[in-house]
Amino acid sequence: MILASASKVRARLLEGARVPFTIHPADVNEDRIKQAQKGENTDTIALRLAEAKARAIAKEHADKMIIGADQILACDGRLFDKPKDRAEAEGHLRTLRGRTHRLITACAVVHGEDLLWQSCAEARLTMRDFSDAFIGSYLDDVGDDALASVGAYRLEDMGAQLFSKIEGDYFTILGLPLLPLLDFLRARGVLRQ
Repeated sequence: MILASASKVRARLLEGARVPFTIHPADVNEDRIKQAQKGENTDTIALRLAEAKARAIAKEHADKMIIGADQILACDGRLFDKPKDRAEAEGHLRTLRGRTHRLITACAVVHGEDLLWQSCAEARLTMRDFSDAFIGSYLDDVGDDALASVGAYRLEDMGAQLFSKIEGDYFTILGLPLLPLLDFLRARGVLRQ
């Protein structure tokens, strides 16, 4: 199996669950895919992105099962991308503070040209109303880690301090619907029953 993602968190989740895999990050034009899906719901966009990543790697490795995944953050009708720099991370956090946002996480498994499985899950997270000073100290502490996720946070680390309420599966928040994926892999005989 191949994970078509550069996400260290997704790799850690699969390693922790003892799923055998290698990593080959997919290079897809996410903006083009999002534009092509404009007007679709967030689940459809996330599923298309996950599938596109898996298919991009499947072209080179038709003999392997490829796992593609993607995550979208939506708040009040706006979709967020990973921040490009600290200023953009600050902007994300200012916009999200005191509000509830949705994380939509999709996963697709492709073998050759066949889409074998896909899943989409959602979590709802409410950020507390923190100060600008807290944003600054938070970003000082986490550094470039803030640029690795769509919300400028990693819940498994100091990012937990940003929240007052969380509804949804922990693995979905981390970027992979792990439990449904493990069920699929057991059904396919990749993992023991």
